[in-house]
Amino acid sequence: MNQAIFYCINARWTNPVLDLLMAALSNIEIWKPFLVVIILLSLIFGGFKARVCLLSLLVCLLIAEQVTMFLKAEVNRRRPKQVENVRLVQLQPTHLEFLTVFHKPTIRLSDENDRTRSGPSFPSGHMTDNTVIATCLTLFYRRRGAFYWIVTGAIGYSRIYLGAHWPSDIAATFFLAVGETLLILVFLELVWRLAARKLKPEFFKRHPTLFANPTR
Repeated sequence: MNQAIFYCINARWTNPVLDLLMAALSNIEIWKPFLVVIILLSLIFGGFKARVCLLSLLVCLLIAEQVTMFLKAEVNRRRPKQVENVRLVQLQPTHLEFLTVFHKPTIRLSDENDRTRSGPSFPSGHMTDNTVIATCLTLFYRRRGAFYWIVTGAIGYSRIYLGAHWPSDIAATFFLAVGETLLILVFLELVWRLAARKLKPEFFKRHPTLFANPTR
């Protein structure tokens, strides 16, 4: 079942538009300038909720990254492109990363050179990071934040489409990332309630919780 789903997504359900879209979604370098702008605007204009959300997100990402690195080394699961000849999509190199979306990507089959490229397959770093982001945004911004799950789902799909992960990697990473993010956020909430109540009682009255503040 795992291989059957993989080959449907990677080899059969493909077209030129998806090739470019999936490759672009998985390339963080394209999105870095936009992310920096969003972060800066949130810090300047977002108020208490946005700043706490970003700080919580940073803590969650740092911890999740360590868990991901540990599990990759322990599980050491091979990627599809490391064990079989699978369809790969490569963006064209450009001077500015985002300009690559205006060029037709290269399509090829993985070969012996791909056997030693990239790290282990599980957990997926892309899926971990974006699931952490989606979980945090949902808890802090409820319905508005939940829209990010669309991005998370698309990126998870792209990792299979590009031959980087098995479907089971993506599914298992999703549950792992949601679980660890919720645990970290619950811990941060407890720390906030204990520390802020004692150190900043007046401020705590205005912000008794990190996630559902009526005011900024």
